[in-house]
Amino acid sequence: MKNFLLFLFVLPLFVSCSNEPLEAIDYSAKNDEQINEYLKKNDLTAQKTESGLYYIITQEGTGDAFPTDNSNVTVAYKATFLNGSLLDQSTSTGITVPLKSTINGWREGIKYFKKGGKGMLLIPAHLAYGSFNYGSIPGGSVLIFEIELIEFN
Repeated sequence: MKNFLLFLFVLPLFVSCSNEPLEAIDYSAKNDEQINEYLKKNDLTAQKTESGLYYIITQEGTGDAFPTDNSNVTVAYKATFLNGSLLDQSTSTGITVPLKSTINGWREGIKYFKKGGKGMLLIPAHLAYGSFNYGSIPGGSVLIFEIELIEFN
């Protein structure tokens, strides 16, 4: 029992000594610069929203409707970092998720696409996973999603 109590008091010392920053860092300006360099390097033209999200529509899609926060969306995607390293990807049949349960960059960006629409979302850290490491995603990372909105309801 004595060793267990010692473990409980010593463990928090090791946990609090991580390399994680104690306060969030604002990467907005740096991410904006990185995204603009990426766009220039790849000869791409994107629209920028007030929130700092960049999006490109490469295929318009059909219909007049757009997804809303309450939509379930089926999206085929490929997610990469700015250096082209693959983060994740769906199958060609996509994944179906409630839009309101996704990261802010998806929640905002998917709403610019019609059914069958294709394009790209360039999502700065503050609209994705922020300034802290999240799994294999380093804090402050810009995420690029090539997407196709297959369906929504």
